[in-house]
Amino acid sequence: MSELHSSRLIKRYDPLERLNHWITALTFLLLTFSGLALFHPSMFWFTQFFGGPVWTRILHPFIGLVMFVSFTLLALKFWHHNLLSQNDIVWLKHIMDVVKNREDRLPEVDRYNAGQKMLFWTMIATIPTLLLTGIVIWRPWFAGFFPIDIVRVAVLLHAVCAFAIIAGIIVHIYAAFWVRGTLGAMIRGTVTRAWAAKHHPGWYKRVLKGE
Repeated sequence: MSELHSSRLIKRYDPLERLNHWITALTFLLLTFSGLALFHPSMFWFTQFFGGPVWTRILHPFIGLVMFVSFTLLALKFWHHNLLSQNDIVWLKHIMDVVKNREDRLPEVDRYNAGQKMLFWTMIATIPTLLLTGIVIWRPWFAGFFPIDIVRVAVLLHAVCAFAIIAGIIVHIYAAFWVRGTLGAMIRGTVTRAWAAKHHPGWYKRVLKGE
């Protein structure tokens, strides 16, 4: 890479942060398809990707444990970047300007915008809940220790949380492709200075100050 080109790039994520993100993303996808296979007969055919229905049922909770640990590491690293500010409230009020890509009408965005922060806190709420309800319904190891009514409530809550996080991640993936350069940041770890100044000017100013 030429010195000139390198000077136009700034680091957004280091290798360990990117590895952590992709482990979380991969386990999420595996959990989504294995969970949908167990949720409804019309999606039962997904079990073929996990070695059949028995292996799907066995693997699903263990993959869930891996995702919980991986996401916990991400949350501990980035939680302070996801605290809502007054600018985020204004950003949400101008959501139509966001959709129509009129960023000149939006308040200054820091490392993450309000939409990304809302997804983060949705995951903070749903992933631990998925873990706890998953343990309650995990047969044959733990489900037998709980009354059947508790198990039924856990199944319902598990499904609701799964729906919420799947919907949020679908929007997250769409936005990653929609905002050019976002996906590259999580692959290469760098973004252009122009990208940072356009999409996350607050964060870019702090980077220039060496913060």
